Amino acid sequence: MRVLLVEDDEPVAQSLRRGLIRYGFEVDWVTTGREALEASPADLVLLDLGLPDGDGLDVCRELRTRTDVPIIVISARSDETDRVVGLEIGADDYVSKPFGVREVIARIRAVMRRARPPQGDAAGPDRYGRLTVDRKAARAHLDGKEVQLTPKEYDLLAFLTEEPGALMTREQIMEAVWDAHWFGPTKTLDVHVAALRRKLAGAIRIETVRGVGFRLVVDEPSAQS
Repeated sequence: MRVLLVEDDEPVAQSLRRGLIRYGFEVDWVTTGREALEASPADLVLLDLGLPDGDGLDVCRELRTRTDVPIIVISARSDETDRVVGLEIGADDYVSKPFGVREVIARIRAVMRRARPPQGDAAGPDRYGRLTVDRKAARAHLDGKEVQLTPKEYDLLAFLTEEPGALMTREQIMEAVWDAHWFGPTKTLDVHVAALRRKLAGAIRIETVRGVGFRLVVDEPSAQS
């Protein structure tokens, strides 16, 4: 996945670029609005508002007239008006500085999930051992029998099965599954994880990584099964 990073503050840009690369993203970094508008197509744009050759809001507006690429605005401006205007002219999300790389990654995941359904939708249900997840129908089946999941239990399962074995932080999960602007307690996450463990026992394991988050592991079907 290619990210176009539009940021003229070099320390901020370099730190964010390194973090994105660690998470497996390809990053094209430019420092002006003109370069952003001339850049090669990307899968997502991270756009600073305080650019040396103009207002990032103007760049956002122009990008939106040309493409439907997801845009996340990043800015040190704390004025709510800028946030509202940015969203109204086409930005998909807004991150205020200072921010952590993990927060940006979580917001990228959330935006991309909303903007582009997983490719598996066109090919039918995705199989994970004894478990199948039908993202088009928003249903899950265990050994061919539908598992009764609440909407959030399904959303959590769909998110975790996008990358089996990958460690997902609590923050990433909450912002991707519940809301991109979730700031409340994460106790509800533990409740939903416990429900999935109970309903899908023997097919998947959701491992707890203390102090960090969770990792979904697919259990291989036994020979007898």
